[in-house]
Amino acid sequence: MAGAFVTGVCLSLLFAACSSTSTVNSPNPSATSVANSASSKATLVRFGYQKSNILLKNKGVLEKRLSPDGISVEWIEFPAGPQMLEAMNVGSIDFGHVGESPPIFAQAAGASLTYIAGIAASPAGSAILVPQNSAIQKVTDLKGKKIAFQKGSSAHLLLVQALEKYGVKYSEIEPKYLPPADARAAFVKGSVDAWVIWDPFYAAAQEATKARVLIDGTGINKQGGYYLTTRKFVTENSQIVKAVLEEIQQLEEWAKQNREEVAQTLSSVLGINIETMRKATNRRTFGIVPINDELVNLQQQVADTYYQLKLIPKQVNVRDAVLTKEQYAAFSPKV
Repeated sequence: MAGAFVTGVCLSLLFAACSSTSTVNSPNPSATSVANSASSKATLVRFGYQKSNILLKNKGVLEKRLSPDGISVEWIEFPAGPQMLEAMNVGSIDFGHVGESPPIFAQAAGASLTYIAGIAASPAGSAILVPQNSAIQKVTDLKGKKIAFQKGSSAHLLLVQALEKYGVKYSEIEPKYLPPADARAAFVKGSVDAWVIWDPFYAAAQEATKARVLIDGTGINKQGGYYLTTRKFVTENSQIVKAVLEEIQQLEEWAKQNREEVAQTLSSVLGINIETMRKATNRRTFGIVPINDELVNLQQQVADTYYQLKLIPKQVNVRDAVLTKEQYAAFSPKV
């Protein structure tokens, strides 16, 4: 199980891009031709991805949509969101797909990025786990305890928000900044008291270690992750952005109606047992959402929280990375 689990490293937002061959490869007759836009200057789209987008890559959906217009797609894999956004900042990639926290840390470090779409929140898909026989029974019991999680990730935010909700100060816990594979090893070994994690790692831990859920994100998490690009790319290539988002939305809609096939496909591709993938898939909310004032305000609250806790070096204005409503309307898929 451990080997299969490690195979799934960085799968925080998987499941968005799954479909049968006939559905995935069918053209969208209502889609706007990318070539029809005079603003389309790119002939290569560099898509940064974690394992979370592996099926989107493997199905070749974007290639099929863009190749008739002379545009090719290059896929560049990253271990986590922070590294991906650093690559975007230096111009190595055009698109990225991360959780809600990495853009805040990236902006605080001076990175240039632009939000182009939100990802539907899946609050039940992440949780604070404790060993089955742990004496920890409630969030307030985490005071003084060692808690493992990936710094600057959605797990980091869940922990911060859960502690705040139950009146525990962040300074009252002992954070252990570990990526998922290392955090799981520490959790199994007993060198940490709790682990904050997302699916499918969360589901796999429940299956393999019988970890107990202290609390999940229900009632706490209000947003998912984001698709991002640079302002220069979206300004010069809005029709490419539109085409990419339309294809992603189409796959998300299919996945929403075909969860068993999603689980079966991911189990096969990733080598993770089917029961684990079913559990994770059934907790998933599929869909992309437009960038609007509500989403921006929620993201600003995330930025303010991290600054107040001195986890980022300066205040971040999320709107610096947001386009106008008219620009979003030009490329956002209809929902």
